[in-house]
Amino acid sequence: MSHTLLRYDEPLAVVRLGPGAEIPPWASSGSLFSVTATATETSLVCALAGVPRKSRHQGPFTAFAVEGPLDLGLTGVLAGLLSPLAEEDVSVFTLSTFDTDWVLVAAADADRAADAWRRDGHAVTPAPAAAPRSAGGPR
Repeated sequence: MSHTLLRYDEPLAVVRLGPGAEIPPWASSGSLFSVTATATETSLVCALAGVPRKSRHQGPFTAFAVEGPLDLGLTGVLAGLLSPLAEEDVSVFTLSTFDTDWVLVAAADADRAADAWRRDGHAVTPAPAAAPRSAGGPR
């Protein structure tokens, strides 16, 4: 099954905070903003521009979203998208929302990822511009 991936070129970071940490005011993004909290950590995906240098983070990443919405019962979407990237040795960070799946790759690998997907029959297109979001909601 082929998919269309939307490419968001805003440089993103994956940030590690301690368990139960509050979302800092610098955490925002115009493309993807995500908070995942477990008993052992809180992870953020947000714009790299606001992330303090001393924080524990990695990036820059480029995000690709599978054009959706996707049915939550659909199987094999990520497997089909990640296989061509594994063949090219492109490391990924993935996450899912209610409507779709997201694949983050190192910004330096974004063109290689897009090329690998195109060779595999997928379409990659620029994403529409979005308004910045933060923990406090839309600005």
